[in-house]
Amino acid sequence: MAAITRIDVRLKTGFADGASTDGDVYLSIGGREFSLDSADNDFQAKSDRTYTLGTGANVQNASDNNPSKPFQLRTENLDRFPVYLRFAPQNRDDKWNVGFVSAVVNPGPQQVQFQALGGNDNLWLGTHAGLTCHLAKS
Repeated sequence: MAAITRIDVRLKTGFADGASTDGDVYLSIGGREFSLDSADNDFQAKSDRTYTLGTGANVQNASDNNPSKPFQLRTENLDRFPVYLRFAPQNRDDKWNVGFVSAVVNPGPQQVQFQALGGNDNLWLGTHAGLTCHLAKS
């Protein structure tokens, strides 16, 4: 078992009309939530972006979204808490179409991977459709 130093989260937004959002998106893993936000215009239709938390971070507020600090996450605790993506819409009518999501903990030979959706699947998230999508260890 090891300290978690990096998490790569790959998100694809769907192709459907109205798939985009300016809402906020979070990953819950290891008992914490992390904000997935970059300097770009995130979560636009057809976007495919990887958000890195921890070592090599490319997210906004990287120090607040670090799996190593101030509370060190560990791989042995990954099975103790649900892993999920949470959408925080801008308003009650805001929705987002998720085409793919995966999270890779400590990328490399000892990595742990979680995934939900793929292929031609997609999921609408919003106030009227639900706000979370759980990921399973793959």
